[in-house]
Amino acid sequence: MGYKETYEAWLANPYFDADTKKELESIAGDENEIKERFYADLEFGTAGLRGVIGAGTNRMNIYTVRKATQGLANYIIGQNGQNKGVAIAYDSRRMSPEFADEAACCLAANGIKAYVFESLRPTPELSFAVRELGCISGINITASHNPPEYNGYKVYWEDGAQITPPHDKGIMDEVKAATDYAAVKTMDKAEAEKAGLYETIGAKIDDRYMEELKKNVLHPEAIKEASDKLTIVYTPLHGTGNIPARRILKELGFNNVYVVPEQELPDGEFPTVSYPNPEAAEAFELALKLAKEKDADLVLATDPDADRLGVYVKDSKSGEYICLTGNMSGSFLADYEIGQKLAIEGKLPEDGELIKTIVTSNMVDAMVEHYGIKLTECLTGFKWIGKEILRMETTGKGHYLFGFEESYGCLIGTHARDKDAIVATMALCEAAAFYKLQGKTIWDAMLEMYEKYGYYKDDVIAISHKGIEGLAKIKSIMDNLRQNPPTEFGSYKVTAFRDYQEDIIKDMATGETKPTGIPKSNVLYFELTDGAWLCVRPSGTEPKIKLYFGVVGENLDDADKKSKDLAVIVKDLLDKL
Repeated sequence: MGYKETYEAWLANPYFDADTKKELESIAGDENEIKERFYADLEFGTAGLRGVIGAGTNRMNIYTVRKATQGLANYIIGQNGQNKGVAIAYDSRRMSPEFADEAACCLAANGIKAYVFESLRPTPELSFAVRELGCISGINITASHNPPEYNGYKVYWEDGAQITPPHDKGIMDEVKAATDYAAVKTMDKAEAEKAGLYETIGAKIDDRYMEELKKNVLHPEAIKEASDKLTIVYTPLHGTGNIPARRILKELGFNNVYVVPEQELPDGEFPTVSYPNPEAAEAFELALKLAKEKDADLVLATDPDADRLGVYVKDSKSGEYICLTGNMSGSFLADYEIGQKLAIEGKLPEDGELIKTIVTSNMVDAMVEHYGIKLTECLTGFKWIGKEILRMETTGKGHYLFGFEESYGCLIGTHARDKDAIVATMALCEAAAFYKLQGKTIWDAMLEMYEKYGYYKDDVIAISHKGIEGLAKIKSIMDNLRQNPPTEFGSYKVTAFRDYQEDIIKDMATGETKPTGIPKSNVLYFELTDGAWLCVRPSGTEPKIKLYFGVVGENLDDADKKSKDLAVIVKDLLDKL
């Protein structure tokens, strides 16, 4: 059936509600819009669903959510996990509570109990709840940091991490097999509650989550002593972080915490930002204004589902606030957490591991060498870090010390299996208190870290290619680079070429190849001379191609110049493809 026929079928089918049909009637005659909405089913990928809210097979709506949930239910039943239940959380986006209930009612109709949070909660708490409640799976209704018109549907498995092989493929196959929207099961919410298949959860899980976070505090005495000397500005960017972030800081004794009032309350329209992403400078405009008024030491922002944390720190010498990239804040926290554990306990576990993704800073390589611990690399996406934690648990080999990715995501402790901006907020504030008592700022400590490991500078460029034509363009770029890999980028020579899709690492000097040792993925990586590197991959959540790269400089200025020069070279290359 073509997209026009599918469009007409939705208009004619009594299964679809009046509001849906009214929306579809409003685009009658708009050929391109009809095509965009119906040329395909909204793809259920390895991270679940993510798309623009609206009527159509290629949109986020109650019908695509039900269909995805029916596929998940079928897989759970096939795994004999229906008696364990599924935890469901949601964020502040439009339709998030409605999508959460649709998923719960579909599960209930399939005889699977749903544990649904009473109100919005951060992603890491959903990950925690899956394990705490002994669930077979979890669903989180969120589109993370995407623009307001988006929503999404993330699926977790019983270890608390987002789905990875073999479960991801199994669930995707079941979702694809559920082709008849009208055949998807659902039931009334009140009936589901009466049958004991819909349970509202909240305060008890919140309390347990907070207890687990506090177990990761290393220097409570420093917090107590510095609490009145440290000033913190925080913004939840209209999302889920407001209550849990403020609660953990208050309970630990941080007294001077100021929340950006314009961004405090949940709002799926994100009225103060066009893009609620803590990686974007725009997201910090109001927070930095408040920080200057309060002379804050630390400025923090969590994204709408509170799994990622953006950071600005004050430079005491210039009085200016410096933005820390995800590589910078992640490296800093890794060094603080591992270094302080060593200082407190006198030694680190012999099988201690630091986990990073393949696009994360190579400063970590120098760090693990310094501490004498193992570095484990994995694919981009925190679920792969979660999978490594599961590997340690199931084999009894390896001791998790820290894990992070460049996109502002890290996990301290193993209470969750996804990145956790609430525990990162707690740890950064603790570190600020610890260094405050030594007469240092976090920026001072960062400079000491660079002196110890080297002046690593890492960056990422994301180029949007929207719609059907955009997907074709992204594919063309990847195909060209794969088939004709460059041998140099400006003055940098390519020493090795990694193609994770083909599972090869090729030594450019000898021509010898070896396997990557990592699951296949559409990612290309170029190892360059002088410690530099470049990685190219399509985004897994947005219509973008992403370019990650890193250099090592003699000092900060030199590293910054080298990074800017490499960025120009890379952009020029892509313009020609």
